[in-house]
Amino acid sequence: MVTQICGLKTEYMISGGGDIPVVLLHGWGSSFDVYKGIISGLSNRCRFYAVNFPGCGGSETMKEAWNIDNYCDFVEEFLSFVGLSHQSPVFIGHSHGGRVILALAGKGRIEPSKIVLLDSAGIVAEKTPSQKRRAKNFKRIKRFLSLPVIKKFSGGLLEKARKHYGSADYNAAPPVLRNTMVSLVNTDLRDIIGNIKCPTLLIWGENDTDTPLSSAEIIKSKIIDSGLCVIKGTGHFSFCEKPYEAIAILRAFIK
Repeated sequence: MVTQICGLKTEYMISGGGDIPVVLLHGWGSSFDVYKGIISGLSNRCRFYAVNFPGCGGSETMKEAWNIDNYCDFVEEFLSFVGLSHQSPVFIGHSHGGRVILALAGKGRIEPSKIVLLDSAGIVAEKTPSQKRRAKNFKRIKRFLSLPVIKKFSGGLLEKARKHYGSADYNAAPPVLRNTMVSLVNTDLRDIIGNIKCPTLLIWGENDTDTPLSSAEIIKSKIIDSGLCVIKGTGHFSFCEKPYEAIAILRAFIK
């Protein structure tokens, strides 16, 4: 299904025959299709409301770069559209979707009954020495290639440098989403997530390198009513790698 959210053509989905309203927010570069297993496993007790962020799935890409507050506005408008503005649904978010939930709840813009964070973003982790060196090298190259006397002769060298030093997600994105991504990955929410009071479940992959387990420990330490379940042998998509284990945990939490 398609509607207009924040002036953008937006793809969304409503599924499940249960009584518990659940809002699903996906990760960066993904879509609500990633939740097919969870929807199938919990459709008898939950009514799912999922939306694709701009530039994902069938949703239109925004014209200018967004920050975390723009994503919060987007979700609030979606909640109003589906009639959940004055309810307290369960919120489930993977990676970037979890970051948006943390921002919304931490700033008091939503009042969830419960929150589930799946390998969530939102904490800016300390960079490794290797990451620091790569970032420093790219900044040095970018500064040199941007000099007026060099720029007109450099051709595609700066773009080649971006591809060499950037992540796969960064390189795959168009410029507007690249700038959005830079804003998001530098947004640390640890100072506001302590405001979250509702029961919060963290499900994390033991070997997640995109949002490491250390981030989960920080979030858990900040939210009073929270618990952490680590799924052994999984990475950043822990709930997809071991779906039966994840669904069993969710069944116990969402009653």
